[in-house]
Amino acid sequence: MREARSRCPINLSLEIFGDRWTLLVLRDVVFGGARHFRELLGGEERISSNVLADRLAVLVEYGLLTRAGDPSHKQKVTYSLTERAIDLVPVLVQLSSWGVRHLPVADEYAARAEVLTAGGPPLWEAFMDELRETHLGTRRGEAPDGSTVAERLEAAAPFRDRRTE
Repeated sequence: MREARSRCPINLSLEIFGDRWTLLVLRDVVFGGARHFRELLGGEERISSNVLADRLAVLVEYGLLTRAGDPSHKQKVTYSLTERAIDLVPVLVQLSSWGVRHLPVADEYAARAEVLTAGGPPLWEAFMDELRETHLGTRRGEAPDGSTVAERLEAAAPFRDRRTE
């Protein structure tokens, strides 16, 4: 791991997340379901391939993503969230909620943020469990009856449609 400037928890966190792109890469994996380099490269913010490769390497280095060969295609790599990254869901929700309250956020982003904000910590935990099942193959709680949190977010505003516009 890279040398830290200080052992302050805010500084140490900023050593990982303190650039423009890292949280956006995580956003696309967490909320958009992106698992491959090309999917992440297609985001509307237009990250360059060299910056994306660097951010993915940093996220793997710090244990937020794992990298594995894709069994469906020899040249593809699949990225998966780790428990450390899944633990960031409440932080991402709070950051998004703050943005909705204080910044000129597009309606589709606000709709997704409002679903998570209104659902509060119980909904975040359910979503985190869905992510655990998808990325880690485990769950802490029982699968809910009815629609998943991911389905509710998609119903509020489709994530992938925004990325292809």
